[in-house]
Formats: sequence, structure tokens, C-alpha cells
Amino acid sequence: MGDSSKSASSSPASYIHMVQHLIEKCLIFHMTKEECMEALSKHANINPIITSTVWNELEKENKEFFEPYMKSKAKDDGMSQEETTQIIQKMISESDSTKDAEDD
Repeated sequence: MGDSSKSASSSPASYIHMVQHLIEKCLIFHMTKEECMEALSKHANINPIITSTVWNELEKENKEFFEPYMKSKAKDDGMSQEETTQIIQKMISESDSTKDAEDD
């Protein structure tokens, strides 16, 4: 097949679903949109434009969550690069093992 990345599944919809899942994990760890874009680009090889687009759609669909989330983020200093790296690597390994189990 083409040059699709290892982490991309067979369809665009499943790829977007995976990106959404990783963004949700970023939200659990109180990451900003920019931190999430950088982390997924660096550790999951996901184009920041894709992450930004999916994040924006999640924001539109979940205003009641994102408004207070963004207000709380304005008060935080964010995460250290080391914390971000550890969390993203753990998320990716969990995602890969889940995907492998679903493929069985």
C-alpha cells in the first residue's frame, strides 16, 4: 500500500478515531492543545495539522467540557518535557497493545 504510517489503521475514520483517543489521553494529563500537537507529532508521528483539526472538532462538539478546561489551563504552568515524553510513550504502547488485541 502507499506510504501510510505504521500507526495508521486501514481507514481514515479509524485513523481519526485513534488521534481522538490520543487527544483524550492528553486531556487526562491536562495538556494544552499545543503540548498535545507537539507530543503526538514527536512520539506518534501524527501531523500537527491533523491533531489541531481533530482537537477543534472535539472542542466544537464538547463546549461544556472545553470552556472550563481552557480556563483551568490558563492558570497552570503546563507539564515538563520529560513528563510529557513519558506519558506519550506510555499512551502509544498501550494503544498499540490494545490495537493488537483487537486484531486477533
